[in-house]
Amino acid sequence: MSDQNPIFIPGPTNIPEAIRRACDIPTLDHRSTLFRDIFFPVLENIKRVLKTETGEAVIFPASGTGGWEAAICNTLSPGDVVLTSDFGMFSRKWIDMCLRHGLEVRRADANWGQGLPVEAFADVLRADHAHEIKAVLATHNETATGVRSDIASLRAALNEAKHPALLLVDGVSSIASMDFRMDEWGVDVAVTGSQKGFMLPAGLAIVGVSQKAIAAMEHARLPRFFFDFRDMLTMNPSAGYPYTPAVGLLNGLKASSEMLLSEGLEQVFARHKRLAEGVRRAVQSWELPIFAADPALYSDTVTAIALPQGIDGNALVAHADESYGVSFGAGLGEVAGRVFRIGHLGKLTEVQALAGIATAEMALADFDVPIVPGAGVAAAQSYFRKSKGA
Repeated sequence: MSDQNPIFIPGPTNIPEAIRRACDIPTLDHRSTLFRDIFFPVLENIKRVLKTETGEAVIFPASGTGGWEAAICNTLSPGDVVLTSDFGMFSRKWIDMCLRHGLEVRRADANWGQGLPVEAFADVLRADHAHEIKAVLATHNETATGVRSDIASLRAALNEAKHPALLLVDGVSSIASMDFRMDEWGVDVAVTGSQKGFMLPAGLAIVGVSQKAIAAMEHARLPRFFFDFRDMLTMNPSAGYPYTPAVGLLNGLKASSEMLLSEGLEQVFARHKRLAEGVRRAVQSWELPIFAADPALYSDTVTAIALPQGIDGNALVAHADESYGVSFGAGLGEVAGRVFRIGHLGKLTEVQALAGIATAEMALADFDVPIVPGAGVAAAQSYFRKSKGA
């Protein structure tokens, strides 16, 4: 595979050269004033990206999965009841994590391709008069299916039921790419990772924590050490860490967050929406179904494409890699082999998106999928040209 080819997986994403260089720094004493100059701006920038003025940012040397674990082990106790939903691979993994931590999981599941079932959640919350449910877990953007869920409506359901449960949100493949409003949506713990919208290598779990979650952690009894918010929030104000931080990645995060804020968050979201729509126009020209069940659910960071019966999506992805040196996302879990995914987030331009669409067309044609080669490129080109500057 050529290292000049962009990748089209939904993370890790392509890394801008300026951010790659920012990560590549000499060894730096993380107790020095030089680290302070990196760390303090990062914390403030992350809060701006999350759109929180009242919450705190905590950054662990981990992946988004570490952020999930931090979210539950800092706010809950063994046997606590959580409400969540299985509607994709990553929402399912969070359920598995809760069960392994000895939590009682109540589920309102949905078919893969659907979003989080807000009305079903609302019914459960209204019926929970004793407030046994201590936390509601929601996946904002289900990376496996290309589905975005409505977190604002979920918060409205909690408010309507006058339910005090914490709202914990997985925003790993949405935050810094799609609009996320921590304060406005009443999110108590927001989880993301460095390798998606922040355009960095994997290695940082980025977590926003509300004051309500900070209060809850004083009574939470799940075991925690590495992921303890208390240690981080105690030491971070003096630029301290309870253990050795990933200094190079944090310097990269400073560069990437400054890049995003300089572009303007609304422009970042509009750029992702534009790229996503170009990809969707291409898929529609192929007459292949987008796996998300409704256009209102379409993700602006990844599109999952359903393939005709008899076409193995994972084999298609492997073929594109081996023959053309370009990576697409394979199907995961229940949709393994049934879909392939085109990631369109992070460092990506219209020209790069067109290259990915063209490569996907070659791979589909090689597998005798009845598409017209060039149709997807033309559809995306037409959209990009007509919407230029819109």
